[in-house]
Formats: sequence, structure tokens, C-alpha cells
Amino acid sequence: MAATSEYDYIIVGAGSAGCVLANRLSEDPHVQVLLLEAGGRDWHPFIHMPAGLAKLAGNKRINWDYTTEPVPGLDGRRIWWPRGKVLGGSSSINAMCYIRGVPADYDEWERLGATGWNWNAVLPSFIRAEGNQRGASALHGSDGPLKVSDLRHVNPLTRVFVDAAEQAGYARNPDFNGPAQDGFGLYQVTQSGGARCSTAVAYLDPVKPRPNLHIRTHALARRVLFAGHRATGVEWAERGQPMQARARREVLLSGGALNSPQLLMLSGIGSADALRRHGIEVRADLPGVGANLQDHLDICTLVHATQRITYDRVSDARVAFDYFLRGHVGPGTSNIAEGGGFVRSRLAPDARADIQFHFIPALLDDHGRHRLPGDGYTMHACFLRPRSRGRLSLVDADPASKIRIEPGYLSDGEGFDLAVMLECAKLTREIFAQKAFDPYRGAPIFPARANASDAELLAFIRAKAETVYHPVGTCRMGRDDDPGAVLDAQLRVRGVDGLRVVDASVMPCLIGGNTNAPTIMIGERAADLIGDRVEPVADASRARQAALTS
Repeated sequence: MAATSEYDYIIVGAGSAGCVLANRLSEDPHVQVLLLEAGGRDWHPFIHMPAGLAKLAGNKRINWDYTTEPVPGLDGRRIWWPRGKVLGGSSSINAMCYIRGVPADYDEWERLGATGWNWNAVLPSFIRAEGNQRGASALHGSDGPLKVSDLRHVNPLTRVFVDAAEQAGYARNPDFNGPAQDGFGLYQVTQSGGARCSTAVAYLDPVKPRPNLHIRTHALARRVLFAGHRATGVEWAERGQPMQARARREVLLSGGALNSPQLLMLSGIGSADALRRHGIEVRADLPGVGANLQDHLDICTLVHATQRITYDRVSDARVAFDYFLRGHVGPGTSNIAEGGGFVRSRLAPDARADIQFHFIPALLDDHGRHRLPGDGYTMHACFLRPRSRGRLSLVDADPASKIRIEPGYLSDGEGFDLAVMLECAKLTREIFAQKAFDPYRGAPIFPARANASDAELLAFIRAKAETVYHPVGTCRMGRDDDPGAVLDAQLRVRGVDGLRVVDASVMPCLIGGNTNAPTIMIGERAADLIGDRVEPVADASRARQAALTS
């Protein structure tokens, strides 16, 4: 075992929240911070060229490459779950859509036991993080490290899609993070100057020279170290060599919704019975670790295009030339999922949108891993508020083994989730049938018939639905009397001291949209909680009204 070193804080995981923590905590020059990342540096040029995400799907060097257990509700299929394994985590491989959800999402968190996480409380953290090119407002920040931009390049078919949505009766929305979320338009993206702005770029790159920030890559955490009930450090393997470090103040887990609960279990925190079956000494009996798994299930509708204006046949050489040699211009700056929208379906139980769309001016099957011939376009449609829950569990006590993922898709028992997924497919078909698409619409691909019956669409969903990459909730916050809560509202792990979780796993429930921006917000707010910088907040409804009328 290598000699043990000491730091004030040890952060496990340099992803969307971990990079934020590393930046904010190391602002104090008297504090020593160690950041551990299982992946490597974000050197790959396709990470930084936005359209390069299409080339990263099969790159296992920067992707944990998870696969779920067979899902009964999806014809027993195993679903591929890509997660970032690189500095920046999934913010280095995602589609860069900047979405925060709606105020009611965070007010719901508070009702579920996350005291102090209502909209009024979290909005300042969103604003502090955001560097929006449109400027500052009551709902947006302009000086934050996370650059948020309008797309430099938009495919003509994406604008056709927005026109078609308007023809179908939906409003245009220039800002999904503005006063209202509903409607259709172009996504703003986490980019700066036409390049991806991951959390590694936004939060790590500017502060790497700090002498009190220590970054170790290719460092796979094996367990949290304890003295009694207090977390005192971390053991990890770095390029096969065992290492340890001590934490004078706290250990902070930011491995994401899959890796953080796995590390807790390996460290003796989880369901006592399950831990004992793997020969792991029980430190804290918390059955909620790995439970409450939620994700946005997504169904893709694919149609052939009659005109060659899609990204299917764009020259890779020309894209690279325009991007790297002409100053970040052209299709290389596209996030591919350029346009989208939010709709409140007829089944929505409250005033929030329950379906989100991402339009792709290309054929995208099986996450882009299956290349289809010809030209076409794709609509992702996902159910934002599923009732189904899944869970994670250990395969064995080996830290190198992947966690077992049982996502629980369509397992709500009432058929409600499946009914909303049917609405996703039907609304997609409605938009694609509008006159705006007439000059471009070719033969249907998935589903194979344009006038498919409900039974055919349900079979299509079970055969083709997949993740849209938003797992959350596996170390959720909650009240003291909630047996399923892993954390308190300060993100502290129950039953032990000196240990917090800071990532998407802390969310009590999914928000209405992409989860990267909320995870970054969690990192910002956690840094305030750790530094005791959180001030009392006013009633959420009053603050929301003030923001919308200012």
C-alpha cells in the first residue's frame, strides 16, 4: 500500500458535480483538495467538438459502458446505459442541452423531504453557475463558469420541425428556462465559442494551477475508510496500484447515480442483508442505497428524408476542416439534438409538461451505434415523470465489477407509464404529419407503418424504447423519519459522519428535462452547504413571482 497522504476534502468523481466541488472548495488557499477520477483526461478532440459526440458512443475509454439487466416491460431487452468516464463525466459526452426544469420540480423536492431545496433556494445556484451569452436577467446568469450559448449552426430540417410543431398547435418558445417551459424551439447548449463547455472545461481548467488542488486520474475508488462511524479517507487503485489518502474534514462522493451508491455499498453502507451476502462488514443499514432509481424512458421515431440535407451524409473531413481549421464553424458546432419541445399531454396529472422532445436531423438508431442507410430524421420523445422505480445492487464485492442495474421501466403496475409513452409516439406522429414536412417526408422506418394502430405502437415501444441518459435518485435526500432516505437535506449520509454524496443520485425525483444543469446546481449548492454559506430563503412562491415580474 502506498504511503497515505492527507487532504481536507477528498472528492470521488470528477463529473458534473465533482468538478464544481473541486473548483469551489479549492477557492480557499488554506484548504487542500484531492479529486479522484476513474477515467482519464479529456484530451480527445471529439469531446470538445460538439458534433463529435456521434463518434464517442462506442469509445469505452471514456464511457463506463453499462448494460442493464433484462427489462420485463421492454421485451426482456438489456438496455445500454452510457455514462462518462473522463474528466467532466457525462458532461463531456452528452448532447449539451441546457435545461433546468420548472420551479414546481424543486418545490416537489422539498415536499419529499429535501428541506431547503425549493425553487427559491436553488435558483441562486443556477444563476451563479450560468454564463449565458444572452445576458443576465432575473432567471439567468451571465458571469458564471458554465457557458450557455445559442447554437452556431442549425440544420434546415430542425427549423422545419419547429414550424411543424407550430402547425400542430403548439407555441414557439425561445427560452425553455424562461418564464414558461411549454412549447417548441431551439435548445441553448453548454458551449463556448462553438466548443463543448463541460464541467471539466468550465470548472477545472481555470483552476488546475492552484497548488492546493490535486487531480488524480485513472483512480478507481475501492472503498471509503472509517474510524468508527466517521469517514476518514478513501482507498483507490491507480493504474493497478493500491493507494490511500486521509480526509481531515470530509469525503465527498460525486460518482453519479450508479457509482456513488456502489461505493457506499462497498464501504458497508446499504441494505445490511445484501451487504452480508457479499461478505461486507455493515457500517450503516440504509436500505435506500441503490433504491429509488429513476430514468427518462425514450422512444425514437425514424423517417426517411427525400432530400439530402440531413447530417447522415455530411463529410467527416469537411466537418473537421470547418471546425478545427476555420475557427469552430459549420456542422461540427452542432449538438445534433438542435431542437425540441415540452408538452403537457392529456394524461398529465398537474400543470407541468410531462413529455419532452429532441429532434435529430439524421437517422439515429440504438444511440447511433446502428448506422442506417440513406437520409432521414429522428424524434426522441420521453416521459418526464415516470411512476416506475428501479434499483441497483452489487454483483459481488469487487470494486472493478459493474453494478447490477434493474431500471424498472414500465413497472408501475398501473400501466400509466406505458400509456404516456404511447402519447409520446402519437404526438411525434402528429408533428411529423404537418405540412412543413411535406417536401422532406419519405417512408417510415420505426415504426414501419405511418398509420400504425395503438397495439402496433405499444409493441414498437416495448421493442425499441431506450434510455435518454438521465438516471437519478439512488441516494436520495429525505426526512429523518423516512426509512428510504439515504441523505439528509445537507447531503450528509445518515448513520455516519464526515461523508456526503453530491451528484444526481441525491434527487428525490426526476426533474422535467435534461439532468446535467440540475446536477451542476447541486454541486454549487453543496459547496455552499459545506462552507456554511447558505442563507435563509424566503417563500418559494413569492420569489418565483418576483423573478417573473422583474
